[in-house]
Amino acid sequence: MKRAFSGTVSTGLACGAGAYFLWGLFPAYFSLLDGVGAVEVLAARIVFTLAVMLIVLAVLGRLREMRGIAGRTWMLAAAASAAISLNWGTYVYGVTSDQVVQCALGYFINPLVSVTLGVVLFRERLTRAQIFAVVLGAVAVTVLTVDYGSPPIIALTLALSFATYGLIKKVVPLDPLRSLTAEGIVAVPFALGYMVFLGIAGTGAFITDGFGTTMLLIGCGPVTTIPLLLFGAAAQRVPLSTMGLLQYLTPALQMAYGITIGHESMPASRWIGFALIWAALAVFSTDALIRSRRTARVKRADVENPAVP
Repeated sequence: MKRAFSGTVSTGLACGAGAYFLWGLFPAYFSLLDGVGAVEVLAARIVFTLAVMLIVLAVLGRLREMRGIAGRTWMLAAAASAAISLNWGTYVYGVTSDQVVQCALGYFINPLVSVTLGVVLFRERLTRAQIFAVVLGAVAVTVLTVDYGSPPIIALTLALSFATYGLIKKVVPLDPLRSLTAEGIVAVPFALGYMVFLGIAGTGAFITDGFGTTMLLIGCGPVTTIPLLLFGAAAQRVPLSTMGLLQYLTPALQMAYGITIGHESMPASRWIGFALIWAALAVFSTDALIRSRRTARVKRADVENPAVP
């Protein structure tokens, strides 16, 4: 029994690490499309991601399940679609404009933004460690604002849009496969319409930039869905605390890409800002691990020593 459980966790860890590793390599892929407009890349990503999801559902024999989705759920899917579309579009723009390090910053501060939104919208209570982490994160953003000469708009947009997406996904009554498909169905008329418009105008890279660009734009579909499917498999097998730690692999790889491959500037003041972010995340993650282990011990004690009615 333990061996089977260990195998399940190992599989989950492999899937989780694979998902975050692939997300970390996204700058390398989307930089190949730096001659294509960010909106067109976003449109292609929506269209071909939906195509892949429909194929996956058809293979699994679950395509019919999309028919029974309620109207309110479609509205939630539309809101989620808007949030993730903003996130995807901003990310593509950041990569193709050689601002990968700022994209990485957005995903580093995302957990802190998610916690803050939880307090503002759901009146969640923070532990002292979480409060300290959020304050430290705010100081870091202030330092980086001074360094950049203006607020890090790309990073903040990525963090806010993805945190909003996560909040909406919590209340969408659909499994990950149907949820992502529904989000694509809502967005695809706009995305496909834009691609058709560019094609008619003769300015669409999908048609005019050659076979290589066309295949790269089509490839946005599987490139997007593969890590999402791996993530879904990991989330079912691995504790949330472990997934929370794995998520930092993505911005770490993105930052390394921006510095080593993109040769982006990293003055001392920028390193200080990132160091403050990492310190905040260390506090946040340590607190989450401690509370997770404490909860696990309490549950284990309740199972081993059930209360006598």
